[in-house]
Amino acid sequence: MASVETDHAIALRYPRRSLKRAERAFRCSPFRRELLGDMRSQSVSMRQVCGRGGLKSGYSRRLLPELKAETEMMWLIAVGLLRREVDGQGLTDSFRLTPMGRQVFDALAPLTPAQYRPTLSDHLYNAWCRWVRWPSWATL
Repeated sequence: MASVETDHAIALRYPRRSLKRAERAFRCSPFRRELLGDMRSQSVSMRQVCGRGGLKSGYSRRLLPELKAETEMMWLIAVGLLRREVDGQGLTDSFRLTPMGRQVFDALAPLTPAQYRPTLSDHLYNAWCRWVRWPSWATL
C-alpha cells in the first residue's frame, strides 16, 4: 500500500492497485494535468471544463461536449479521483479532488506530458475496467 503524509500529518493509505487504476484513468481521459492542479485548491464547474472554456483554460486536450465531459468526470469519480461539490441545496455541477486524487496529482506533477502519455495497453486496460464494473457485493 502507498501512503502520503498530508499537511495535518494524517497518513492515508490506498492499495497500490487502486492508485495505479486512478492514475491510468486520468492519463487516458481527455483532461490535462492543469485540471487536477486547479481542483486541488478550488472546485471547478462543468462549464469551465467543457466546450471552448476547457480548451482556453488548458483543462482539456480537445473540444468536449458537456455530455462527454460529464461521462469522463463520472468515471474519475468512480475510480476515486474526484468528488462532486455539495451545497445547501444538494449536488452542484462542480468537482474537487479527493485525497486519492491529490496523491495521483502529486505523482503526475513532476512528469512531462510525454512521460505520462498513456500507452495502447493503458487505453485497453482502462476501457476494460470501464466496461467490466463489478457490483459492490461481488468484491467482498
